[in-house]
Amino acid sequence: MNNNYYCVIMAGGIGARFWPMSRTNTPKQFIDILGDGSTLIQKTFNRFRKICPAENIYIVTNEIYKDIVKEQLPKITDEQLVLEPARRNTAPCIAYANYKIKQKNPNAVVVVAPSDHLILKEDVFIDVIEKGLTAVEHNDCLLTIGIKPSCPNTGYGYIQFNEDKFLPENKNIYDVKVFTEKPSLEIAKQFVESGEFLWNAGIFMWSLKSIFNAFELFLPEVNDLFKQGEGLYNTPNELPFIKQIYQVCKNISIDYGVMEKAKNVKVYAADFGWSDLGTWGSLFELRDKNEDNNAIVGKKVLTYNSHNCIVNVPKNKVVVLQGLEDYIVVENDDVLLICKKEDEQQIRQYVADVQVEFGNKYV
Repeated sequence: MNNNYYCVIMAGGIGARFWPMSRTNTPKQFIDILGDGSTLIQKTFNRFRKICPAENIYIVTNEIYKDIVKEQLPKITDEQLVLEPARRNTAPCIAYANYKIKQKNPNAVVVVAPSDHLILKEDVFIDVIEKGLTAVEHNDCLLTIGIKPSCPNTGYGYIQFNEDKFLPENKNIYDVKVFTEKPSLEIAKQFVESGEFLWNAGIFMWSLKSIFNAFELFLPEVNDLFKQGEGLYNTPNELPFIKQIYQVCKNISIDYGVMEKAKNVKVYAADFGWSDLGTWGSLFELRDKNEDNNAIVGKKVLTYNSHNCIVNVPKNKVVVLQGLEDYIVVENDDVLLICKKEDEQQIRQYVADVQVEFGNKYV
């Protein structure tokens, strides 16, 4: 196992699209969402332990989740926690993690991945990440993972690649032409039919040298803030410094701030049974269905003339559904959601409305 390999797991989101199961106090990355005995962050950590030493895995999360991370990942030390005092999107948290790792090992090559994705073909995934880390170790590039699309999904961003320009040592790693945000269904169909586009998995790999160069070029205002803390990282003075600079740090994603601007971005075209588990619809596709194609979690649920629904209710709650087609029905604590699957992209707005009308305790 290469001691220069590091992993940064991003675990700071609140998973609003999985509301009401995912709530601010327990976001989806800390939930056994598949019902198999381990949470999503535990699956992610155990996956990357096969790629790099456990002590080289860093967890980026909000400071309010420190205790739950340490409970679910008891092998993690305080030094491996990258605790954000506020949410500032992905570029600042990556810059923060970069500087912590640099103080330990300036020769590090790093994979950055979300904590809440599903990987069905783990052996293929591990092979892709190891080959990707080798590529960024020997090439000055910023590498992202692109998933070969199986359908015109409008919930994902897309990456157009140049099939004529690839790394000689790995013909699955292509130059990137353009990043595209979540498209309309019609445009997504065109993307898939063209064969030139991949789903953006939000998994990145780079050497510290390459990513520091990119930050200095494209996000100097972010980089300069964190650079002031050199010598403070991994010491008792780190957290007071971070609390100070996060108050003025720019809120910006790594995609928009760096990846869409850099000229040395490449994409690894892969297929390892990936899902970002971003919506109830994506979970519906993965769960077992009954004879009416309903995916049900709950011991006392009766359905009549109801089809293609996803139901997630407490095990002792008696629930009777009649005449529902393609619905999401979820109860968690004091919140009940009933929503058409086709309208699930509106759940973020519903959460915002509930917060305004009834307060933070329900979100």
